[in-house]
Amino acid sequence: MDSSRTLVYKALEFDSPSRVPRDLWILPWARMHYPLQVDELLARYPSDFAGAPAVGRQLRTQGDEYGVGVFIDEWGCVFHNMQAGVIGEVKQAAIPTWDALDSLHIPTERFSFDREAVNAFCRASDKFVMAACCPRPFERLQFLRGSEQLYYDLGEQLPELDELLRRVHGFYLQEMALWADTEVDALTFMDDWGAQNRLLISPRQWRKLFKPLYKEYIDLAHAHGKKIFMHSDGFTQDIIPDLLELGLDALNTQLFTMDIEALGQKHRGKITFWGEIDRQNLLPFGTPAEVEAAVTRVYNALYCEGGCIAQCEFSAGGRPENVMKVYETWDKLV
Repeated sequence: MDSSRTLVYKALEFDSPSRVPRDLWILPWARMHYPLQVDELLARYPSDFAGAPAVGRQLRTQGDEYGVGVFIDEWGCVFHNMQAGVIGEVKQAAIPTWDALDSLHIPTERFSFDREAVNAFCRASDKFVMAACCPRPFERLQFLRGSEQLYYDLGEQLPELDELLRRVHGFYLQEMALWADTEVDALTFMDDWGAQNRLLISPRQWRKLFKPLYKEYIDLAHAHGKKIFMHSDGFTQDIIPDLLELGLDALNTQLFTMDIEALGQKHRGKITFWGEIDRQNLLPFGTPAEVEAAVTRVYNALYCEGGCIAQCEFSAGGRPENVMKVYETWDKLV
């Protein structure tokens, strides 16, 4: 049997892993509501991934990110949370007007992690280790400006927006470079780009503003011999060809908002689909039989001697028996 690390590499390289690697995302909500079932899931289907420790990093945050109330992140963005176990929404932007741009706090304290501790962790683990940084330039702009205001900004294209994006992207590149210089297996980045059936901005504007940033992240990772993963919620079908062009290794996206068979016809064997199984409808409201059929559908459309990772998110509303069925099914298929 392949080690966890080997399983993931084989899946990414379409090299016939002995089973599909697992990556179960458990949000605090699930641990709060189903602690025994979460323990059983992890015992029966342990993850093949691990997150590197950021030992020594001291972030300037206030409050509990997943608790009811106010949380202030390391950039100074103020989140309000109405439900325990779920990340809240930004209700107070750090840069409400452009006059505040020069007072923006760039959280360089994130650079101060112990690299030797990271390397020791990687050497001691047989899991596929992911870096503890995750650039998200589009979402960070939303947090800093507020989502509604950012869409006005994108329409107006003032030079201040370009400067803010330059600062955010420059910070992320520095952070990624530090992690790329450790022994982690992969870097990751994210931005939620999709609504239910289209992108949140036009593909043309996405290609102009954000595709060049992603190219730098991907090129940096590959220059250091690392794999690179991206997460994006929603309908992302229009930009998947661009991500393939850039050389992205694995994409986590909401497959069930798109035509899975069409994705397979166009992209099967060219990129690894890093999940997921429908958490809008199936995991909270479906039956185990429907979940089994959904996993089988993903396998039939996208598996190609690899190219699939059994990622699943156990989040608010999810039913533990359905999450269990996801992994039971993957293990039967490969």
